[in-house]
Formats: sequence, structure tokens, C-alpha cells
Amino acid sequence: MKADIAVIGGGALGLSTALHCALLGRSVVVVERDTVGSQASGRAAGLFKSIQADELRTTLARRSIDKALSFGDWAGAGLDVARSGSFLVARTDQHRALVLGEARQSRGWGVDVREGSPAELADRVSYYHGSGRDLSVWCPEDIYIEEPMSLIQACLAACRNHGVEVLESEAVVGIPVAGRQVRGVETTARSIAAAQVVDAAGAWVRQVAELAGAGGGVAVAPVRHQLLITEPSPGLDPAEPITRVVDAAVYLRPARGGLMVGGFEPAPMPLDPRAQQPSFRTGDLPLDLGVLRQLAGQVAEEAPLACSGRVAEHRGGLFTMSPDGRFVAGPVPDAPGLWVASGCNGSGFSSSLAIGEALASWITTGAPPPGVAALSPDRFGAVTDEALTERGIWQYAHYYDPVAGPSDAVRGDFAR
Repeated sequence: MKADIAVIGGGALGLSTALHCALLGRSVVVVERDTVGSQASGRAAGLFKSIQADELRTTLARRSIDKALSFGDWAGAGLDVARSGSFLVARTDQHRALVLGEARQSRGWGVDVREGSPAELADRVSYYHGSGRDLSVWCPEDIYIEEPMSLIQACLAACRNHGVEVLESEAVVGIPVAGRQVRGVETTARSIAAAQVVDAAGAWVRQVAELAGAGGGVAVAPVRHQLLITEPSPGLDPAEPITRVVDAAVYLRPARGGLMVGGFEPAPMPLDPRAQQPSFRTGDLPLDLGVLRQLAGQVAEEAPLACSGRVAEHRGGLFTMSPDGRFVAGPVPDAPGLWVASGCNGSGFSSSLAIGEALASWITTGAPPPGVAALSPDRFGAVTDEALTERGIWQYAHYYDPVAGPSDAVRGDFAR
């Protein structure tokens, strides 16, 4: 079997990259060990957020929102999107200053964002009852996808419509290298010759890169993330906005007639699949409802349903965290022909359409789009597994709350 490009991993990033490569005229094969969307992507919260920590991430996030809203026009497949908008809420002086600074910075990058009044928050959001003293920032651009698998299925349909071959239940067992150049992939069923191979294997991204002798060139650490959805609650309007309570590191949105509650715990659990049994999958990830109950408890007064609602679903996945909190996308050092799409840092699903577009352009033209070279995996020096995990944990714990910088021990030299 032959293709111009072989993509390993059928999650949002892998399918988006494959689709965009096909739209640029390349023949593409996607290889997925299980079924598309069966790992982290199918367990995502589905939130798209314009306000990001730097201009590049903001540009990618907004581009992804635009591409989600216009998906049918450019991809040729249907995709339902909730144009909800979102509130960022801060309840402490320290976090008020942080949120106002982020809003001011984001406006400079073109984001439609402004300070909201307590009355506006109360009028728009029934499930969150602010004190009247909290700061809220309103961003009408933000959207969500009710069911994450909707994006996966839309990408899959678009891929097939544009000639991408998607192979499910087929594990990659080798990445042949000749003359230092990657030559394709070996699966449990066949050999696929390809001049370019994209490693979009999620939490298994380093494990896959090791098949080409380049695992050390992908600096990410998988960290557990969890969310729950309550049983339906009368009066909860599915059109209500997303609410993010920054000081609690908690997000809330309507979901299936109930309330989605998720958050970023201060002491998250790292889990490297390389240390697990070969049969390990995301569905085997140990979950802890107590963690979510503790996070929800921080907003129990303002959002009582987050604590009192009966749990209809509790799910979790593995985020790939990078040392500097930014995506890892581009050519893998020391393995010409191997590319990586990872380092999601909690935004992989929501930025997948833009990251896939940028990476496809880089692969097919040989030149990175403006700014995207900053995401190249070669920006990191040698990082031990221990340091990588420590830095990943810090980035996760400070996803909403980067008020205190990492210690010198954690910071290291990863921002060059």
C-alpha cells in the first residue's frame, strides 16, 4: 500500500491533519489502533476558547472556531455547533487583575471580549448565581460542540469524501527508517509506504515516535483530566453560555439537559502508557469522582447543581502536556519524514482544526505558516522523564491560574 502521507491516530488532531493534507491534493492513509475518536477526543469537553495566553495560541484558537462554524462549507460535511459565548469569572482580587489583563491583551489580538456586569451574568446564566461582587468577562465568540464525537464523525466523513483511507482496528508496530529517512509504517495487517508520517497518537505519541528511534524528540507528559455530566435538570436552557470560574479552575456548560462540570485539579495524576500493559486504553484510566466533587465544592454556593446534581456520566482522558504549555507540532528531530501533532495542553480538541491545517501546509509546502515554527518539537533541549512529568503537572495545574510562575527547578531551559 502506498500514500504520500500516513497519519497515526484517529483522534481530532490526526483526522484534521489528514483532511487538510487531502484538501491540498495529497494521498493520505489514517491508521487507528482502535476506532476513531475512541481515546481522548471522544471524551473531551468540546469547549472552544478564544482567550489564550499568547498571540499564536489565540490566532489558532480563533481560526479553529471559524473553521468549526464553517465546517460544511470547506469540508463538505455537517457539524452542529453551539454558539453559546462564554463568561470568565474571577472572585478574588488577584484573579480579577489576571482576567482583566488577559481580556485587554486578547482585545489587542482581535478577540471580541468585554467586561460583563453582574446583571448580565445573572440574566444569561441560570445555573450560576454570582455574588454581585465578582468580575466577569464576556466573550461572545466562544462555542462548544455538544457531543465531541460529532466533530470526529464530521471529520471522518469529510476525510472519506476527499479520498482519505481510514484503517481502524489496525495497530502500528513499526516505522521503517532507511538512510535516516522515515519510509512509512508497518501495521499488524500491512506495510504502507509513505514519505511523510504524522504521529498523532495522543498519549501514546512518544511510544509511537520510539518506533522510529525518536521518542526523546517529543517532549510531552500525559496527565489525567476528568469531567462529569449531571442528570437533566428542569429549566436549564441548552443555549446558555459556558462559564469558567478562573480562581476555582472549574468550567461549566449545559450538556444533555444537565450540567457539565470539569476542572483542573492542583495535584493531577500523570500516567505514561509506556509503563502500562500493551492492552491499556483510555477506558482503563482510573477515575476519581472525589476530585471532581472537591473542585465543584469550590463553586457550590454559586452553582449548586454542580454539587447536588446526580451524576449521569463521569469520564476522563489523558492530556498531553508540554513543558511550556504550548502545542508540539512539526518535524521530529533526528527522524526526517516524521511529524508530530501533540502537546494539546487541554486545547487539542478545540484547536485541532487549525493545528491540522497549519501542519498540513507545513508538510506539503516545506515551510511553516507564520509563527507556527515556534511549536516545533526541536525547541526543547534534552528533558528527563522526571522533569518532563514535573513540568507537565505544573502546566496542567495552572491552566486557568498562571498567577505564580514555576519554580526554577520546574522552569528549566525550555523556552528558547
